[in-house]
Parts: sequence; C-alpha cells; structure tokens
Amino acid sequence: MREPTMVVGADSNAAAAAVGGADGSPLPPPTSSPPQSLVERLKDYGQEHVFALWDELSPDERLHLVKDIQSLDLSRIDRIIRCSLRSQGLPVAAIEPVPESCVSSVEERTMEERERWWKMGLKAISEGKLAVLLLSGGQGTRLGSSDPKGCFNIGLPSGKSLFQLQAERILCVQRLAAQAKNEGSVTIHWYVMTSPFTDDATRKFFESHKYFGLEADQVTFFQQGTQPCISKDGRYVMETPFKVAKSPDGNGGVYTALKSSRLLEDMAARGIKYVDCYGVDNALVRVADPTFLGYFIDKGVAAAAKVVKKAYPQEKVGVFVRRGKGGPLTVVEYSELDSSLASAVNQQTGRLRFCWSNVCLHMFTLDFLSQVADGLEKDGIYHLAEKKVPSIHGYTMGLKLEQFVFDAFPYAPSTALFEVLREEEFAPVKNANGSNYDTPDSARLLVLRLHTRWVVAAGGFLTHSVPLYATVCLG
Repeated sequence: MREPTMVVGADSNAAAAAVGGADGSPLPPPTSSPPQSLVERLKDYGQEHVFALWDELSPDERLHLVKDIQSLDLSRIDRIIRCSLRSQGLPVAAIEPVPESCVSSVEERTMEERERWWKMGLKAISEGKLAVLLLSGGQGTRLGSSDPKGCFNIGLPSGKSLFQLQAERILCVQRLAAQAKNEGSVTIHWYVMTSPFTDDATRKFFESHKYFGLEADQVTFFQQGTQPCISKDGRYVMETPFKVAKSPDGNGGVYTALKSSRLLEDMAARGIKYVDCYGVDNALVRVADPTFLGYFIDKGVAAAAKVVKKAYPQEKVGVFVRRGKGGPLTVVEYSELDSSLASAVNQQTGRLRFCWSNVCLHMFTLDFLSQVADGLEKDGIYHLAEKKVPSIHGYTMGLKLEQFVFDAFPYAPSTALFEVLREEEFAPVKNANGSNYDTPDSARLLVLRLHTRWVVAAGGFLTHSVPLYATVCLG
C-alpha cells in the first residue's frame, strides 16, 4: 500500500509542530506569558484572542496551545478568511440552462454509441490510463455511527459495506478490461481520500478485510485538510482554552490534498490520464464505468459529470447551469435557485429548464486536476457553512470553511454531461432509517430492485419477492 508524503490543510504541519513550529523554528518552553513573536503574528491577523485564557492554563495546556497555533499556516488562513467573507453578497453572472449540445441524454443515446464508448473505455482502462478517486472523509454521524461512512452496511443480504461494494466493482471492471485486452491482468489504482477523523479507522477497515480482494499496493490513502472554524467576524472559535476548533475543508479539499501530497505526480508516473471521482455514500455507483470513460474521451473535454433528471421542481439537489452568456458550466445549490426558475419548463423538450442534477459522479483529465488545484488556491474562496461548532461555551453557531468537489467546473475550458437513470446509478445513503429520504433502507431497496431486474433479464427467477416500487417518500 502506497502512502503519500504529507497531509495537507490547517493541520499539515502538526507533526512538525511537535518538535518545532510550522516555519521550522523551535518551540519555546511554556512560560508565564505566550511567545511574543507568536502574539505579534496573531495580532497582525486579528486572532490574538486565542491567548485570552493563557493565565488559567497549566504548563502542558500552554505548550499544547502554542503547538496548535504554530501548526497553522496563519497567512494562508487569513487570506482564505478574508477572500471568503468578501465574496459573500457579491453580484454573480446570471444563470442559463445547460445547452442541449453539452448533454448526452439517455433517450437520444444510440446502441452504436454505447458500444463504441464501452470499447473505448475498456481499452483505456486496459492500458492503465484510468484511476479511481474516492471521496470518503465523512463520518456516518447522521446514520447514527461514528465510523467512516464507507464502513456502513446498508442491510443487504450479503452484509457488504459500501467500501466492499465499490472495491468489488473495481475488481469486476479489471476482469472485463483484461478479457477485452486478451492478455495478462489489469490494475486500476484506487486513491482514497480520508480526513483526520476517519483516516485511521478507514485504513484498519481495509486491512482487516484484506482490501476486499484488491492488492494492497493498488490502494493509496491520503487525508484532506482542515480549516479553523470562525465566527461571523472571522475570528477563530476556540474549542477549548488551548485548542482551536477545526473541521474538514469539504470534499473539494481533494484538489489541494492531491497536489500537496504529490499524488498528481504519482498518477502521472503511473501513466494515468483520466480520473473517475465519486462520493462514498452512493450504494449504486458504477465505479470506473467504461461507457462514461469512453464518452469522456470521445468528447475530448477536460471535465464531465453524470447527471440525473430532477424528480420534481423543488427537489433539494444542486443542478448544473451555465454561468453567464457563453460562460462555464457550474453547479448551483437548490437554495440558490429561485422557485420560478426551478419550476420553469423548456417548451421544446418538455423538461425542466434546470433539470440536470449533480450526483457527485465526475470524470477529469489529470492535467485539469492540476489546473484546478492552482486556481482554487489562487482565488482562496471557500463556502461559509453556518453550523454548530464546539466551543469553550458549548456548541455555538459558527462558520465552517469548505470547498466542494463541484467547485472545479468553473475552471474547466470544456465540460460534458452524461445522463444516467437514477434507479440504476444513484442510491444515496445520507440519513438514518426513519428519515423521509436517502436512508440505508431506501438505498438497499434500490440495489435489490436493480439486481432483480438483472436476474429476470438474464432469464432467472427469484425465490423471494422484492418490492418493485419504492415505498419511501422522496420529498
């Protein structure tokens, strides 16, 4: 199993801070007053309040606080906070529907195209040109579990976890690509992004399950970064008197993490040209889908995304739009879409004008991933999510700094969308059973229904009945 050389984000230098500061300077012993140089630096950024309770701390707590502060890249974080706060409320270009020419819809896709794309994709996979990138930094908190989401068992008869379902799909595509190649074996490298909160448990889960049949050295784990939680005026929230509250920097932290961990260079060294990127909490994800890869290669674009049609106008999903006349494709969240726009219908197609839902199934060229990392770092704009954060005074409302994986699309010189059927490729696992939607129960039902259709289509029959229609509310 390959391991990257470093972990990125606000905690990047935490290990170094145990013996020295982020700038390489030695840590002073805890004294009756905080290190003056550090106080001056914090004053420069308006963060000197972190030492407000210094006099009440024990020597060990003082040392812990100094280490915590010196592990932060203060100037970078300050720039991110200022850019992110300043971006709030700024005017943005009007949105337009995605042009039909940018979308391959299911109804217009011919059998000839599907076969051609399948063969193109399998050929690229057999040549080692595809890597799979899994976004799995989240815990299953909303599912009632503190384990990484990928460890979750949605209740299938097999008892398989999300990680195992995805690993076995990689194994299946490897076999298909090897058969098409008609010689030797094929390996698809799997890059698994964790977070400081899930990394150790994820690695142990893979090890204890013998990598689900994959080779250990074809799986690379790396961590996304963290950012301090802040108040509305941009000041760090203190989780304890000697620790800054931090949270993962969102699934869009993957771009900075890949670059800083030198994994983009690792991919290039392996001959990888294309990267299939997806979120862990989809029980029906078609990992390393040859048809999607073939479509992507055929279109010659920098980025692509699988999309599903919105189920109804007010469905709480982000949708792809064009930002400005002739501008790039991007994703707007449901909360940003005016209700009249959300309900508007294209009279020619009969579809909603803004109908292509983002389901976190993306394909990128390796060259583009490097450009995105540079662009996001240069702009320094994060989404500000108002959430409860742990503080000295108990949980309080604060702001978490996050980037999203779809933040890449505005940087793409060209983007193509590929419609898939929701019932075949999208079974989200986000909420605990008993919720109205996106539960383990609803995902399990979607998986069983799909497999039932496959069995029947192959001439088989079932010894146990499976409900063929969803009985859960999608609202």
